[in-house]
Amino acid sequence: MRKTILFAAAASLALAGAASAQQQPAPQPSPAPAAPAPAAPQGQTPKPPTIESVNIVDITELPKDTQTQVNQIVAQRGDAGLQTLRKSIDATPKVKSALEAKGISSAQVIAASLQPNGALTLITKKAS
Repeated sequence: MRKTILFAAAASLALAGAASAQQQPAPQPSPAPAAPAPAAPQGQTPKPPTIESVNIVDITELPKDTQTQVNQIVAQRGDAGLQTLRKSIDATPKVKSALEAKGISSAQVIAASLQPNGALTLITKKAS
């Protein structure tokens, strides 16, 4: 259950991060860390996982309690967060083509989650 909540909450952040990774921000000086990060060698920053596979799930395929949790998170994120998610999807050819292969557009995506192994799951909702 918690995994589903995290799944939906991280959805917009995962794809928003992928979209912002395509933009080159101006370099900013940062203070030297007190200790090197254990996960990355010194001098390298950890990279977000690349998308290896795309899974598309309609919200109606989820258990009722999970549907409720996803809908609550989507409502909390708001319309701006949803638009950011959809723009990120449209800017990622692999994801966009996976949706198109199922006859779905980014306008039907309400949540997404990118796992460390590169598995991206999109939750869709048919227009009502």
